[in-house]
Amino acid sequence: MKRLLLPLLCLACACLPTSVSAQTTTDAAKADGKAFGRDQAAAAQSAATTDPDANRVPNFGGVPSQSGYFDDPDRMAREAASQATANTGYRTMRDSMDRRAQFAPQDLDAVVARSNVINDDPLSYTSGMSISGSQGRCVPLPPGSGTAARYMATCNVGYTATQETRTCPMTLNATIEQRQVYGYYCVGGSGVDPASIYNCNHYPAPKCTVTQSYPINLCDPYLGIYWGCNSGDLRVDLVSCTEPVDGATPYSVTGENVVTTSRDESQCAGLAADSSCQQDTETCTDSDPVTRIVDGIAVTQPCWAWARSYTCAQFTEAQDCQTLENTSGCSLVREDCLSGEPCRTWERVYDCPVPDQPANTSQFICDGDVYCIDGSCETIEREANDEFKDAVVALNAMDQARREFDPDTLTLFKGTRNTCSSKVFGVLNCCKGKGFPLIPGIQLLVALGCSREEMLLHQRDAQGLCAYVGTYCSDSFLGVCLTKKKVYCCFESKLSRILQEQGRQQLNKPWGKPKTEQCLGFTIDEFSRLDLSKMDFSEVYAEFTDAARLPDELQAATEIQQKIEDYYARASQ
Repeated sequence: MKRLLLPLLCLACACLPTSVSAQTTTDAAKADGKAFGRDQAAAAQSAATTDPDANRVPNFGGVPSQSGYFDDPDRMAREAASQATANTGYRTMRDSMDRRAQFAPQDLDAVVARSNVINDDPLSYTSGMSISGSQGRCVPLPPGSGTAARYMATCNVGYTATQETRTCPMTLNATIEQRQVYGYYCVGGSGVDPASIYNCNHYPAPKCTVTQSYPINLCDPYLGIYWGCNSGDLRVDLVSCTEPVDGATPYSVTGENVVTTSRDESQCAGLAADSSCQQDTETCTDSDPVTRIVDGIAVTQPCWAWARSYTCAQFTEAQDCQTLENTSGCSLVREDCLSGEPCRTWERVYDCPVPDQPANTSQFICDGDVYCIDGSCETIEREANDEFKDAVVALNAMDQARREFDPDTLTLFKGTRNTCSSKVFGVLNCCKGKGFPLIPGIQLLVALGCSREEMLLHQRDAQGLCAYVGTYCSDSFLGVCLTKKKVYCCFESKLSRILQEQGRQQLNKPWGKPKTEQCLGFTIDEFSRLDLSKMDFSEVYAEFTDAARLPDELQAATEIQQKIEDYYARASQ
């Protein structure tokens, strides 16, 4: 109140004589202050002596619902926990935390391993700086954890099968037998008494054969019997039986010659029982004449002798894995059967380093170089930066995902299926892969049996664009695989191949069976679950660093120092 009155009093004083103005302003101010104090004291006294009333509290509308927490403070925590999962803000925060990259302690230790080595003995890497302007000392860093390029090499173990054709003869044997033949009459058709011995049902095949059949002329007697004019479809059959029929009297008993033929296959029994032989063809070798006399009886047959051929295999143990077994760095991954049971051919898969790789460029950390010009010295500090390659690879991976996204199937990094055939234990191999450089003279390889598609596959695999899926047998004989077919999934870039190979390991999504694998890409959900920080991209580091290579810092510093010294040398002359 006093702050408000003082400016007003000063303004009033400017309009009055000096001797009256000061006395009047002070009295008025005191009176006003006393009045204000009395009013406030009365209000305070009234509030202190009046019973509490909730209606007198500003913005208070009754007992708040939160007062229930006074007696049970833990209730607030329980209710908050039960409603947290339904809260949009809480879910957003939790989802963000769940999507953050998770790193195992051992992975973090591996990342900072080199830094710890330097930290334990820093003078071994940073000491020796000379103030005279000479170059500082450079010390190689401890080796990194990156791996060299590798590939899946294959070889074969098992048996080879030598095929040969074997033949055996078979002859036809004919024999003549004498037997009696009984002739009978019988009546067939509707209306014949089933119990009558004349009913043709009593003369069944095959022991009885109908030789002749006569329809009955209605109203005429047959065999001394009058059948009646309404007898229907009656007929009389003459049957010839090889055995007598009980209760029936034959009208004739005669003898006849019966010709029986059988093939003598005894000379082929051994080949037929051999499991390593398969029957191929059977050819007639004796058909002239077709009619021959056997025991005075003329016998006619289309062929009297045959020759049967078999394809037989002889198994010999073989293997071509010595080279891979003796190659340093190659380790056996698995052994796959290429044929059925019993399996006689296996393919061994080895994980091998790509031969003749350029040596890894060592990384150095150098002392600060001191340059002195006209008595003023400046130190240039050098810092080793090993994060550039990781940043470049991550950016390129995102760009590759954008370019390889298929909007029709909503997938990324789809590959193309490629196959290559080769003889098991054969010399010609059209798709040895990136472990072997492409042999000059493609036309020669094509002439020897390699297709142009297989040559293109070899070239793409040698460039690191293809992932080996597996092998299946495309031609076999008696359990021995003769020709195998290797299956690859090829991609647009080496980075796409690495993402597919290592991404499938993270997702626990191995390649399918070689005969049916279609090299499908990742779905958007699968790609979102990949952790690129856990992938080893050392195989592509060199490609990115070569593409963004800067001038050698140490060489450039030397040239600058020399130019400065040459300048001052000329100036002092």
